[in-house]
Amino acid sequence: MFSRLREDIRSVFDRDPAARTTWEVLTCYPGVHAVILHRLSHGFWRRGFYWLGRFTSHVARLMTGIEIHPGATIGRRFFIDHGMGVVIGETAVIGDDVTLYHGVTLGGTSWVKGKRHPTLEDGVVVGAGAQILGPITIGARAKVGSNAVVVKDVPPETTAVGNPARIIDSEQAQKREEKAGQMGFSAYALAGKQDDPLAKAIHGLLDHAVETDRRLELLLHKLEASGVCVEDELATADKFDPKYLSKIVD
Repeated sequence: MFSRLREDIRSVFDRDPAARTTWEVLTCYPGVHAVILHRLSHGFWRRGFYWLGRFTSHVARLMTGIEIHPGATIGRRFFIDHGMGVVIGETAVIGDDVTLYHGVTLGGTSWVKGKRHPTLEDGVVVGAGAQILGPITIGARAKVGSNAVVVKDVPPETTAVGNPARIIDSEQAQKREEKAGQMGFSAYALAGKQDDPLAKAIHGLLDHAVETDRRLELLLHKLEASGVCVEDELATADKFDPKYLSKIVD
């Protein structure tokens, strides 16, 4: 028990630059309190003391704002930063060295008994407000962006963002992770300027359309300067407003 507690405290120092002393972590970090109380409630649950397990988890919820069902399985060095609003369902399975931020839900999508909550493999990081729903698997060392809604499996060592969540290109994600590593721990599972991949694709198409319009206008001016008559219909074709479309995409 005490070796696990030492690991938990060490993981806080490794992942939270605001942590200063062991006493501060023990007394002021609700994520640590929630994990300690979950171990107690999970012990009751496994031994068949279901009411006592639920009551202990209820007390932990009142104290920390973090709701972990006593049936959930949690590995070593699990860290919940800030923690308020985190919900972890009964059949959730969490591996070692996993990090969650506030507002995360590991929830179910069915009332059918059995495995109905997510599995997070070792080293997963889940950003603030993310919703991971159903009996899906988030692969080892994958990252889920803030406010993402994940309803499908996420492969290992990839990054999922958006609603519904989409996988960022692995090569691009690797470059961003390298940059994030140079800047320090990527606290919310997102490096700077990491946009939604669909929005980026649409912006790329808009930029291409604007450049095409510019070239057509230049070509028309050259033709007119050379004495070539340009049809009125071609010269006065409707133009779209790229700034307006960009606002819609954003």
